[in-house]
Amino acid sequence: MTQILQLLTNPLVYLLVALVAILTFIALNGLILVYVERKVAGFVQRRPGPYEVGPHGLLQPVADALKLVGKQLVMPRGADRILYWAAPLLSFAPVAVCLLPIPFGPNLAGLDVNLGLLLVLAFSGLNVLALCLAGWGSNSKYALLGAARAVAQSVAYEIPLLLSVLSVAFISGSLNFAEITASQTRGLLSWNVFSQPLAFFIFFVSALAETNRAPFDLPEAESELTAGFHTEYSGMGFGLFFLAEYSYMIVVSAVASVLFLGGWSGPFLSGPWWMLGKIYALILAMMWFRWTYPRVRFDQLLNICWKWLIPLSLINLLGTAFMINLVR
Repeated sequence: MTQILQLLTNPLVYLLVALVAILTFIALNGLILVYVERKVAGFVQRRPGPYEVGPHGLLQPVADALKLVGKQLVMPRGADRILYWAAPLLSFAPVAVCLLPIPFGPNLAGLDVNLGLLLVLAFSGLNVLALCLAGWGSNSKYALLGAARAVAQSVAYEIPLLLSVLSVAFISGSLNFAEITASQTRGLLSWNVFSQPLAFFIFFVSALAETNRAPFDLPEAESELTAGFHTEYSGMGFGLFFLAEYSYMIVVSAVASVLFLGGWSGPFLSGPWWMLGKIYALILAMMWFRWTYPRVRFDQLLNICWKWLIPLSLINLLGTAFMINLVR
């Protein structure tokens, strides 16, 4: 037993165990969120949703996963083999790293680093490169158009998202997720969402655009581009993109929970259940938006960012800096 404890306290072993736990969490959440989204869609549209495979359709995600695993992997003629197969792997790989520094409870984080927030922002940006490679390497005009839209959208909405994050970093005086959470444990009113409501709104809207969720799902506009950047992917090539989208929903919801909603702290009995509850509440809001609001046009999407979100985030950041200096 002593040897096992000593082995687990080794930083490298602890990191590997944390990565395995995170990947297991991501895989299970992929199955759960696919089912939940279909049920939410059915509820909004007044229909039962999945109902045939298993009790109340609970085994439908498993059937879909087995179908994707069993499908043949087909590469279009003229496609770049390296770029084509590297894209889905590059899209999914950074997810585990993004979840490592996020604390799900007291002393419950895979990697405690002072620049955890910067680490998440840096690695999540790799997804844009993956979408670009998918469109470019597929040798398809539809995939290329979807990739061009994805790059333009992500580059634009990263700016207000970063500015809203900076406002919280100014208040907390740290880029460490554990310290940001600790600064919000003095009660419900100490949560940053009450001192930074505009930053939370900008972050959430930008997160919808960064994860290509409706009403900002222009890179995957099925009614316009057949399927966007992943038009030419089948089997687990498409499955990795699909799983990566739900995984990035978990990442942005976890970051929002830590930055604005107190992380694992709650009004009573603080613990990991509060963190998970906040994450899934934000994900349900994303699903609700998808099945409620119509898709915006591409010019409207960029106008919302450049004409509204960026100026508002700059004003909020300058106001936050002024108030901090005034108080000190």
